Amino acid sequence: MDHYPKPERAAFPVFQRIPTRWNDNDVYGHMNNVVYYEYFDTAVNRWLIGSGALDIPSGPVVGLVAETRCRFLSGVGFPDILEIGLSALKVGTSSVTYGLGLFREGEPTPAALCRYVHVYVAAETRRPTPIPESLRAALAALTPPESAESR
Repeated sequence: MDHYPKPERAAFPVFQRIPTRWNDNDVYGHMNNVVYYEYFDTAVNRWLIGSGALDIPSGPVVGLVAETRCRFLSGVGFPDILEIGLSALKVGTSSVTYGLGLFREGEPTPAALCRYVHVYVAAETRRPTPIPESLRAALAALTPPESAESR
């Protein structure tokens, strides 16, 4: 499956504001491509911790990144302030496909779009386990309005 979230702010019910860092820039004067993934990972985990749905790092369930894809649309770099939009594209039995958009502060179009899959596993065995009900309930806040209507 190759879909990304729609490239508009309305596709993202929740945003995380994150400032870039001096060391994010590479020799070409823009944020290096691998750094985008650090920001996506930070935004998802900040949201997970803030939602209270998972006990990170000592809970019985852990989200492991199984897949990421990024479509780079324009460059960003220090000293930009980023706004990372989060959405839940698909919630399965033991996995969540997040849609993420990386925007410069206040910009209407994203600089990058990401598809990010977490597989939830038992912390002790690292085997897939159903998404806890607390997380499933919290994920409702990441469902874009048009997705909720189409269910």
